[in-house]
Amino acid sequence: MKKLVLICGLVLLSCTGHKPEKINGVSFVASREEVAQSHVDPVLDIHANFAAIMPFGFMQDPHAPNLVFDSDRQWFGETRKGAKQYIEMLHKNGVKVMLKPQIWIWKGEFTGNMAMQSEADWKALEDSYARFIMHYAGLAEETHADIYCIGTELATFVKNRPTFWTELVGKVREVYKGKLTYAANWDEYANTPFWGELDYIGVNAYFPLCERRNPTTETLRKGWQPWKTKMMALAEQMDRPILFTEFGYRSMDYTGKKPWLVDRNEEKVNLQAQADATQVLFDEFWDEDWFAGGFVWKWFTHHDRAGGLADNRFTPQNKPAESVIRQRYAPIKKSSL
Repeated sequence: MKKLVLICGLVLLSCTGHKPEKINGVSFVASREEVAQSHVDPVLDIHANFAAIMPFGFMQDPHAPNLVFDSDRQWFGETRKGAKQYIEMLHKNGVKVMLKPQIWIWKGEFTGNMAMQSEADWKALEDSYARFIMHYAGLAEETHADIYCIGTELATFVKNRPTFWTELVGKVREVYKGKLTYAANWDEYANTPFWGELDYIGVNAYFPLCERRNPTTETLRKGWQPWKTKMMALAEQMDRPILFTEFGYRSMDYTGKKPWLVDRNEEKVNLQAQADATQVLFDEFWDEDWFAGGFVWKWFTHHDRAGGLADNRFTPQNKPAESVIRQRYAPIKKSSL
C-alpha cells in the first residue's frame, strides 16, 4: 500500500512539475532616485516574482518622428543607467524582470494614435524607434532580463509599418537571447500581425466590463466572458500564451466601464470595486493553462507614500486590492505525503 501511495505521489509531482509558474508581476514605476532595499521589500511582501522596468523615450508630437531617450534631463529610473540599477537590485532579491521601454508623448497623448504624415517621416520614426529598442535590447542581454517587451500600445505604427516590426524582431533576437513580447492595447491585440515571431501575446488588459457605478463580482465576471473567449482562441491559434503586460483598475466608481482612463477625474473613491475587479480577473485567468500571468499597473517605489484610502488612481498600494494581490501571488504550499 505504501508503495502504491509513493507511486501515485510521484505521478502527481511529475504532472504538476511541468506546469510553468505564473508571472505574478508589478509595473515598477521609474523614480528620480536609485532603488534601495526598502523600495524592493514591499514588492517581496506581496510575493511578486516579476517586475516590469520601464525606461522612457519622449516625443513632442504624435506626428513628429523625433524620439529622445536616455538623456540627462530624464529621471534616473527612466534612463539606461537607472533601469540597469533597478534590474540588478530586483535580481539580487530573486525578482525576475521584464524590461519594457515605452514612449511618452507630450501632454500624455495616446501612443496608439502616433502617425507620420509623410514617407520620409515614417522612415525617420523607424530609424529612431529602432535605435531606442536596440539600445535597451543590449541592456536586456547585459542584465539577463527575463523578458524584453519591444513596444507598448503603438497600434497605428504597427498597422502602417508591419514589415518594419517583423524586421525589428529579427534584429532584437540577434542581440537578446531571452523571451520577447509586445504590449498591445486591449482593442489592438487581435490585429497585431507578428505574434508568431514572439514568445508571448502581450495584452494591456483594460477591457470594458460593465457600466455600473458599483459593479458586483458576478457582473464583472460576466463582462469578461466574450473577451476571454477571444483571447483563448488566439492563444490556441498562435500556440502562444497570453501575458497581461499591464492589468489593473482604478479605485473609483465605474471602475469596469473604461478601465483605461488615466485622467485626473474626481470620481468617488471606491476601494471595494477595485478589490473586486482585481479578484475577478485573478479568478478568471490565473488558473488557465494558456495564460502566463501579468503585471499590475502600477507600483510606486515609495510604498509608504503611495495610494491610500483616499486615492482613486490605479495603484493598489495601501488599499484592499493590495491584500487581494498578496493572497493570489503567495506561493502555493505543497502538502506532504
